[in-house]
Amino acid sequence: MSSAFPEWFFPGPPGGWTADMLDRLPPDAPRHVELIDGSLIMMVPQTMFHMLALRLFERELVPPEHLVVVREMTVTLGLRQRPEPDILLVKETAARRIGLTSFKPEDVHLVVEVVSEETRDRDRTTKPSRYSTAGIKHFWRVELEDERPVVYTFELEPAIRAYVPTGIHRGRLCTDIGFPVDLGLDLDKVRR
Repeated sequence: MSSAFPEWFFPGPPGGWTADMLDRLPPDAPRHVELIDGSLIMMVPQTMFHMLALRLFERELVPPEHLVVVREMTVTLGLRQRPEPDILLVKETAARRIGLTSFKPEDVHLVVEVVSEETRDRDRTTKPSRYSTAGIKHFWRVELEDERPVVYTFELEPAIRAYVPTGIHRGRLCTDIGFPVDLGLDLDKVRR
């Protein structure tokens, strides 16, 4: 029986995968790999919706000078937790480190996950739980509804270290995450 996975993948290292091991994967490893509960998760090919949603937030989200928009970088949440959110708002000082491969939770202000069929359960339950436990203050989940994006916004309730919903946004995202956010959710404007 042959496997589509390389030999290094099975059975994995003794004791399981850890966050620091992602930086030492072999050169033939997939470009985007995240670690959830000690398991390596390979990213599936993205849809046009996913790509356009990323482009929208990357271009249209304008944070204050002390924060920058970062795309598809991991966040090390613990020994066996290193997810790769789609979009992050991070401290500008943390993003200056050119050799950086993963952010610390204290450097992250906002995490945005764009949901696909394959990631739905992780993006709705697993990842928000890990992000909130790590103390990341804001979380947005972007889903496709009737061929248009809908954004579910959440804020950390620090006493219980869990997210509480702050809104459901269709057509326009207006909220405050320590600074006002007002952006249109029209994917057509970012097709080029």
